Amino acid sequence: LVSLHFQLEFPDHNFPLAHMQSELLTAFNRQEPRPSQLQHNVAAALNRIGWNHSFEYETPEGLSLDMAQPETKCAIEVDGPSHYLKCNGRRLTVNGRTK
Repeated sequence: LVSLHFQLEFPDHNFPLAHMQSELLTAFNRQEPRPSQLQHNVAAALNRIGWNHSFEYETPEGLSLDMAQPETKCAIEVDGPSHYLKCNGRRLTVNGRTK
């Protein structure tokens, strides 16, 4: 993602980690998507209102989007509780952004 941003924002510059780009993309692609229940619920709600989309769409650049309409270049990312909670031992606590 950082590489893509760098290429789009600074087309005349070389990405500092370009020598590792292939290795980084391979490591990223090895991760299997693990959609949350919230993501499934959002996708179902979007379908109910007629926003047809691809679920866990992978772009030609290798990015995984939660929901996308590639033909309209529109995507939705769902940040569920795991983005706002951290594990403190055996207990989940809110992180700084949700306090």
